[in-house]
Amino acid sequence: MSEFEKNPKIPAPDQYESELKTDLDDDTPDQPKGMALHTKILIGLLVGVLGGLIANRVVGGSNEWLTWFIKNFTEPLGQLFLNLLLMIVVPLVFSSLVVGVAGIGDIRKLGRIGFKSFAYCLIISAISVVIGLGLANTIRPGERIPQEIRTQMEQQFAGDAQKRVEAQKKEEAAAAQDSPLMSVVKTVVPKNVFNAIAGENPNMLHLMFFALIVGIAITLLPAPVSAPFVRGMDALFQITTKIIDIVMRFAPYAVACLIFTNVARFGIELLGALGWFVATVLLGLGLHMFGVYSLSIWFLSKINPLDFFRRIRTVIVTAFSTSSSNATLPTALRVSEENLGVPKEINSFVLTVGATANQNGTALYEGVTVLFLAQLAGVDLSIGTQLMVVYLAILGGIGTAGVPSGSIPFIIGILAMIGVNPAMIAIILGVDRILDMCRTTLNVVGDLTAATFVARSEGFELLKNTKNV
Repeated sequence: MSEFEKNPKIPAPDQYESELKTDLDDDTPDQPKGMALHTKILIGLLVGVLGGLIANRVVGGSNEWLTWFIKNFTEPLGQLFLNLLLMIVVPLVFSSLVVGVAGIGDIRKLGRIGFKSFAYCLIISAISVVIGLGLANTIRPGERIPQEIRTQMEQQFAGDAQKRVEAQKKEEAAAAQDSPLMSVVKTVVPKNVFNAIAGENPNMLHLMFFALIVGIAITLLPAPVSAPFVRGMDALFQITTKIIDIVMRFAPYAVACLIFTNVARFGIELLGALGWFVATVLLGLGLHMFGVYSLSIWFLSKINPLDFFRRIRTVIVTAFSTSSSNATLPTALRVSEENLGVPKEINSFVLTVGATANQNGTALYEGVTVLFLAQLAGVDLSIGTQLMVVYLAILGGIGTAGVPSGSIPFIIGILAMIGVNPAMIAIILGVDRILDMCRTTLNVVGDLTAATFVARSEGFELLKNTKNV
């Protein structure tokens, strides 16, 4: 049933609806002509990794020709793909959230869905951080890296780390004068929504709050008054979704460029030097992905975990290759509705909010990274301090931007609070991109598990009338 049929606030002529359905069913990434999109993306990943390793081994990561090639070819092409995805995130998030809230219709139902989503995300995020800290205390990766490697990486990334530290200090100085309640108000409620979305990194929490307020207001207005605006928002949502479908056709080539850039620069030695740290993070992410999520899907959503992961494989590959929850949001919205059977009104709310507020992988990563760098610095964190890290990492998972390396500034803040030199963040910057790809995958899958849980708890039958994937 379409959004127009379910809600009288979104009336539309039958002809328009028919044409819209026909248009959306054609040329989507899950219905490719020839090879499937996720297969092409996997091939692009393989080509990028092999090409990067060969280039790094043959000519060296600092070779002048390789540096020129990365700077003038692979890096711009990869960035072009990310920019094309990110440029429509603002209209997508706003239109999707407005239409989703308006489609719910009953304001009491909106409150119920919001409470369920928040409670689920809070509990799952807390579990993820506990897993990360438990592994970090058991494996103790910070005590297993050679001193000469640590010094070399500090020298290589000191400039970038210092810039991040200075930026973090400015933000902390500005916020130090505010009370805790005032800090919450400034974090969530925008003074000017246009300022919130202006600039290179728009404030997604401000945008989502404004969209929620608009959606709630629509539910309180008569249908004849609000219907034209909601219909326009629905059209904007469909347009942005179609743009994503077009951009995704470029994904296999862009992914190859993104992967090649990082592997060619740092080579396999970087992962070898930080192998224990990487292994700890990946083990934690794996336990959470295939352990915690599988249990949630089986017991709460009543779905076979193997079937669930098979149906969302396109989302997994997209999240892994882009390292951005925001950039993956359009694909997640489509796959969740078409492959899992989650209703659009729940998708629009849970997945849109989750792209920023439900980042289990980021929370786990922040906890492991803080303990790893504290171990490197010789700082022994007490149980009380580690519990504080758990609390801060959960908040970091909620407030971190859903873009590549969005968690770095927050990790710097935690390091400063526990007495570890924030400049040590330089040590993990070399592998951050690779781990970012993995934790973003966990973040996005977590959003989908939340959407299926909420849909099932609201009485919807999942996997009904879905595509045969």
